[in-house]
Amino acid sequence: MRRFLDVTSGVAWRSTKKVFTNPQLLLPSLIFPLFFFVAFAGGLSSVGNVPGFDFPSGYTAFQFVFVLLQASAFGGVFTGFGIAGDFENGFSRRLMLAAPSRLGILAGYAVGAMIRAATVGVLLFVVALASGMQIDGSGVDLFGLVVLALIVNLTASMWAAGVAMRLRSIQAGPAMQLPVFLLLFLAPVYVPLDLLAGWIEAVAHLNPVTPLIEGGRDLISGGDFQPLLVFGVALGLGALFLAWAVRGVRSAERAG
Repeated sequence: MRRFLDVTSGVAWRSTKKVFTNPQLLLPSLIFPLFFFVAFAGGLSSVGNVPGFDFPSGYTAFQFVFVLLQASAFGGVFTGFGIAGDFENGFSRRLMLAAPSRLGILAGYAVGAMIRAATVGVLLFVVALASGMQIDGSGVDLFGLVVLALIVNLTASMWAAGVAMRLRSIQAGPAMQLPVFLLLFLAPVYVPLDLLAGWIEAVAHLNPVTPLIEGGRDLISGGDFQPLLVFGVALGLGALFLAWAVRGVRSAERAG
């Protein structure tokens, strides 16, 4: 356990320092979520007036939840980019030879991703509150929303890490990013699930991300939250992609 914790803390510190001292890595992770929030919550605010849109906390809060989960997910994907870059420059191979705990390496990257996601989440909360976002959920509800965002971040991190460990090249970026992008934007992004129609409605009902977004919106609005469904799906996805990432570590070990 001591070796695991030492490796985890070392990799997490390096990953965090690398992001926060490099504007090329830090600024996109901060600017893009703010851009989406302004574009969706501000530019599309009139969508909240369409018949049948009855979200009690208003359109800003409605879109805030999506942008928060989106930022958390893409923060995890960017971690996969970092892992792939570390393989390309030879750092990861040296690390895997020297580190006494391979799983500690994976955990360190995951902790670094969570720190980045927490930073972006705090910034989004500040901007959203400054723009007048209405929050009707309790403190417990908001804590649940934060936990949900961190699980989404961990799940995306493990997906991207599994891809990066197998392909070990930054050229794997589209394979990490595109599935996450599609899952997010084939969910109820702009209007509630009940207002969707056509093929997008059918896809959204089958999309595992849909209950996470809908559940997050219930939390921020103090609505009828279904914890077993939402956290069951979130933890199930997290466990699935954790196993995927662990197998990726073993694949990287075999490749040398």
